[in-house]
Amino acid sequence: MQSVVARSMLALSGMAAIFGAILAFASRIFAVHRDPRVEKIAEILPGANCGACGYPGCQGFAEALVKGEVGEGAYCPPGGPDVMAKVAEILGVAAGEVVPMVAVVHCNGGRSNAVERLEYDGIEDCRAAILVGGSPKACIFGCLGLGTCSAVCPFDAVTLDDDRVVHIDREKCTGCGKCVEACPVNIIELVPMDMRVHVKCSSHDKGKRAKEVCKVACIGCQLCAKKCPHDAIHMEDDLAVIDYAKCQNCGVCAAVCPTGAIVDDVKARPKASIGSDCVGSGKCKEVCPVKAISGEPGERHEVDRGKCIGCGLCIEVCPTKSIRIVGALGHQKAKV
Repeated sequence: MQSVVARSMLALSGMAAIFGAILAFASRIFAVHRDPRVEKIAEILPGANCGACGYPGCQGFAEALVKGEVGEGAYCPPGGPDVMAKVAEILGVAAGEVVPMVAVVHCNGGRSNAVERLEYDGIEDCRAAILVGGSPKACIFGCLGLGTCSAVCPFDAVTLDDDRVVHIDREKCTGCGKCVEACPVNIIELVPMDMRVHVKCSSHDKGKRAKEVCKVACIGCQLCAKKCPHDAIHMEDDLAVIDYAKCQNCGVCAAVCPTGAIVDDVKARPKASIGSDCVGSGKCKEVCPVKAISGEPGERHEVDRGKCIGCGLCIEVCPTKSIRIVGALGHQKAKV
């Protein structure tokens, strides 16, 4: 009996040794060599796993970066330039220049401004509402105000106030684009972070109709396009559209918009100041888009600081260089 047990033990030990050797051999042959840079990059990435980079989470993005499978514009919106600079250092490549983006909602028509054609009584989700009966607002182009964009934001950067107007917290927004994808009426756009003047309307209705259904609608009057000193705004199907590549944040378009459809988010604008060496040529008065300069020919002109938006157009035409911009941002492109 003991001999049978002993032989069985020896047989099992032999088989274990053989299988162990096979597994050891297989582990060497089929071993997956993991690049240590993957873990280093994964530790640097913010861990939001938002998918804004186009990959399934931070780990997937790290692996793609190390394998060289990402495009030239690969970027982590939550991490921003600082994180991508560290990633580039690990990879031993030069960090590419990427413009940080922020979400902008092209609608400001809350309950107090926009006419509602029906009362929606269903799931608090814009996508559900649009499937059931279209927009509850008379303006079919506007925000539905049910907060789907807020629900999908992984950074709590999107909120909905009591008037059902969507607000984007620029400090929290990472430009991940989740809200853009979720909006069923396509009124959310990612724009460069340094842009502060926006058309808060998406209506393509004609002027009279647009005004009837929303107090702050773009009515296609074209004043903004005519007054823009940088040719940065034009009309598309009765709607003003800003070309952010040309926009200088001067705020002229917002100042002349009769309905408030264009919003200037610059908190404090600079003001023009005319020095004592002014000869009263009147050229500054002629070019001022908001009629903030007054004065008689040959006499020193004055600036109404309550009207001045600091656009700087007067500086460019002053023959004696008597005008300067003081305070806040200056009249160049705002970096705030």
